[in-house]
Amino acid sequence: MNLPEQLPLFRSLVPPPPASDGRVRHVHVGGRIVAYQLRQRAGRRLAITIDERGMRVGAPPRLTLAEIEAFVRSHGEWVVRKLDEFASRPARRHLGIRNGVRLPVLGEDVEVRVVSGANRVLWLDGALVIAARADADLEALARRGLQRKALEHFALRLGHYAQQMGRMPPALRLSSARTRWGSCSTKSGIRLNWRLVHLPPRCVDYVVAHELAHLVEMNHSRRFWDVVAGLCPDWRDARAELKQRAGEIPVL
Repeated sequence: MNLPEQLPLFRSLVPPPPASDGRVRHVHVGGRIVAYQLRQRAGRRLAITIDERGMRVGAPPRLTLAEIEAFVRSHGEWVVRKLDEFASRPARRHLGIRNGVRLPVLGEDVEVRVVSGANRVLWLDGALVIAARADADLEALARRGLQRKALEHFALRLGHYAQQMGRMPPALRLSSARTRWGSCSTKSGIRLNWRLVHLPPRCVDYVVAHELAHLVEMNHSRRFWDVVAGLCPDWRDARAELKQRAGEIPVL
């Protein structure tokens, strides 16, 4: 499941050019000049990723620049629409962690308490308590505490929905991916983006149900969405809220 939109691609038999260095390039798309960053690596599929940082194009090294940019132009309407969509969103907040700052956690406004200690984190009376040394990285400690909360909550919801499906809960791991809320593999289990912990519980439930449904249907067919609806009847509203609130997640 994608966080921003990602567009997968095709293969080409053209001989490889030198790999790119990731520098910014420009292409004429939909009547405007669009900046993008190109990265070419062996094993990479041709794909366009658009998020609040702009457009990035990944490609295998065998493709020429002309082929890559022809692909981008062929999806010009989608590219322009997504760039405008992200440009219209408010900038994400960067929250400096300090005593008394408040964080959104599973639909609640949670206080962060910073006290002197040996670089440990715990949840106490609904607050995230960071016991830190004077030179500690408070943001890293806050992430540790939030990831602990995320893993605990996600595991409970995964177990809840797996039981409804008559299955054992699959293996669960956290992800820090920038472009996906979650992913599912029949071999390795489910990965969920820990930043979901900043969103209301029903958004989390939708992503959990979505990924679990992939254990039945590894696609997005009508049958897949029927499985999702059976687990999460209000999935459309939850998905809409997820998209709406994605830009509100604080940057730590």
